[in-house]
Amino acid sequence: MLQILLTLHSFFRWLVLLILLYAIYRSAKAYLAGRSFNKIDNAIRHWTATISHIQLTIGMVLYFNSPIVNYTFTSEENGSLISEAYFFKIVHITFMISAVVLITVGSSLAKRNELSTDKFKTMFLWFTVALIFIFLAIPWPFSPLISRPYIRSF
Repeated sequence: MLQILLTLHSFFRWLVLLILLYAIYRSAKAYLAGRSFNKIDNAIRHWTATISHIQLTIGMVLYFNSPIVNYTFTSEENGSLISEAYFFKIVHITFMISAVVLITVGSSLAKRNELSTDKFKTMFLWFTVALIFIFLAIPWPFSPLISRPYIRSF
C-alpha cells in the first residue's frame, strides 16, 4: 500500500508542477495582454487548487504512515537539516502545506476579484510564490539535502 501511495505521490508531483506552471504562464500572458478572464481561465484556477489538494491528501496519508517519519517521532536523536528523517518530518511537510495554502488563498482571492486584470495578477503572484515553496521542498535527485528519483515506480 505504501509503495502505491509513493508512486501516486510521485506522479501527482508532476501534475501539480505542470498545471501550476501553466496557470502562472497563462495568467501572466493574459494580464499583459489585458484579456478577459474566461471559463477556461476559471477552470485552470480551479483545477490547480484541486490537484494540489489531492497531492496534499496523498502526502498527508504518507506522512502519517511513513516509517521514516514514525522513526523520528520515536527516536531520541536530534535532527539536523541534512538528515533524511528531519527533511521529511519538518521541512518537506511545512513547505508543502504552506504552498497548498498559498495556492488555495490565491485561487479564492482570484475567484472573488471583480476585474479580470486583478484575477490574473492575483493568480500569478500567489501561484508563483507557491511554486517557489514547492521547488524548495521537493526532494530532487540533485538536491544537497535529500535525493529521490524523478519518478517512483512499483
